[in-house]
Amino acid sequence: MARALVVTGGSRGIGAACARVAAQAGWSVCLSYRSAGAAAEAVVADIQRAGGQAKAVASDVASERDVVELFDLAEEAFGPVAGLINNAGILAPATRLRDIGLDRWQATMATNLTGTFLCAREAVRRMAVSAGGTGGAIVNVSSMAAVLGAPGEFIDYAASKGAVDALTIGLAKEVAADGIRVNGVRPGLIDTDIHASGGDPLRAERLAPSVPMQRTGSADEVANAIMWLLSAEASYCTGITINISGGR
Repeated sequence: MARALVVTGGSRGIGAACARVAAQAGWSVCLSYRSAGAAAEAVVADIQRAGGQAKAVASDVASERDVVELFDLAEEAFGPVAGLINNAGILAPATRLRDIGLDRWQATMATNLTGTFLCAREAVRRMAVSAGGTGGAIVNVSSMAAVLGAPGEFIDYAASKGAVDALTIGLAKEVAADGIRVNGVRPGLIDTDIHASGGDPLRAERLAPSVPMQRTGSADEVANAIMWLLSAEASYCTGITINISGGR
């Protein structure tokens, strides 16, 4: 039986690329989405046409009940979950910290941080050797904003991703002896539509000259790094976060 993989935020961008690349690598993919059902089903259709196995599930990762159901449905469809890509995230329009309302701050943390926590916790509960599981791998999608701070734009987003980096380190140490590896990636200026969510669809193109490699990255380039971290080729790697930023 193919290995079961949960990909959160799998309807677009990096998540969709991960789902497609993972299916090509032999994973059975259960991808979650919050509202873009048609886009998620299109990803599933692409995977199935190529001979892979995939399922889309409507799920708000900030909801404990939704997360448990997501993993239940993944296991019902494909068997025990052996991998998790914690990708779901939101980005609000660019503004300074002084103009960020509490509602926005809490919404960003709920999806980007609490959602990552809930999915990681559910994965550990099912993968841990001490709980009867067979181990597995988790990759958390952070951001270079966690390092750069995103001043004047998205400090709330940067703070949520900085917390994800800390979660990655701590959880990796906590569950290493239980057969679970936990790593992360920090994408930089990647050509996806998340920039439109931040109110500036051309942001990546505009800032590309600030990247030492003089270009934006692609969702597939991020997905390939994530797939390496999930694979047996990274079997002695845990607690690391890889920058995928063209040197920025």
